[in-house]
Amino acid sequence: MPALPLPDSLQARLDESELSALAHWEGAATSRERVERLHEQLDTLFDEGFDVADLVVARAAIADRVLTGLWRHHGLERQGAVLVAVGGYGRGELHPGSDIDLLLLFDAEPDQTFGEAISAFLTTLWDIRYQVGHSVRTLDECVREATDDVTVATNLMEARTLAGDAALFEEMMHRTAPPAVWPSADFFRAKLAEQEERHRRFGDTAYRLEPNIKESPGGLRDIQMIGWVTKRHFGARSLEELLHRGFLERDEYEALMAGERYLWRLRYALHRLSGRKEDRLLFDYQKTLALQFGHQDGPGNLAVESFMQHYYRTITELGRLNEMLLQLYDEEILHADEPAEVVPVNA
Repeated sequence: MPALPLPDSLQARLDESELSALAHWEGAATSRERVERLHEQLDTLFDEGFDVADLVVARAAIADRVLTGLWRHHGLERQGAVLVAVGGYGRGELHPGSDIDLLLLFDAEPDQTFGEAISAFLTTLWDIRYQVGHSVRTLDECVREATDDVTVATNLMEARTLAGDAALFEEMMHRTAPPAVWPSADFFRAKLAEQEERHRRFGDTAYRLEPNIKESPGGLRDIQMIGWVTKRHFGARSLEELLHRGFLERDEYEALMAGERYLWRLRYALHRLSGRKEDRLLFDYQKTLALQFGHQDGPGNLAVESFMQHYYRTITELGRLNEMLLQLYDEEILHADEPAEVVPVNA
């Protein structure tokens, strides 16, 4: 199971020797130093205006090489065990402060020796200074939790295998897919309720002044919501499927992609500026980000005001696209089989 490939645009821009060495375990300190040097190279490219979509993939590709090398080093490469990337990391997206979300999947409960090896593996990741979110589950536990919790099912939709038993991974994906678990209509209803609750929580006055670029209405989570429903119902691998199926016009699709890139770039910059996983546009960061994104003070309009106005225009358009697509999906998924209402001409 190969690691994510480095984007073509970065092939000649990153130190290939550093990248290749990560797959061969040399100790936590050496690996940490290599990762830091590679991340510094990516951050320099970010400052040069490089495509942020390639940079977040590259960060995930770097992590892949570290994790697969470490998995082998701790003797975890065996039948009945598989290391799985989930969530944003599963999608191949890592920002500077992003958690690395992992599922350690087994066909049966690990014995004590194997359990100790797992603990050592996770401890070493912390030594490298990776922020790791992990769950350890058997296949049956995974299926049960996905059945009970739409959030777990959603994370598994974006899963990809990093190392270990590929057949076990495929069985998990099969057993947690529709129609066995969260058929399309049930999934849509659950995710719609989830979004409505999130919008209530992040849509009040405080969040409008210091918005959360991931969770607030019109934020990254709204774009992900469209992707999840599209994948669950149509089996689509990308949002470009919306064009082919007639849900979006070309200009609408381009606006959706441009909005996502803008928010990704903003999130990347915010994580670097704060030094952590910070998705809130706090007052403390708004002026610095305004200058970084090319806004300047002008007559009657400060740079920070121009910056925030641009942000609000972007999320307003993304929110509109989200609402429009969900209305179309409501008709497609929930009401497709309902007979059309016939209205008599002379009624």
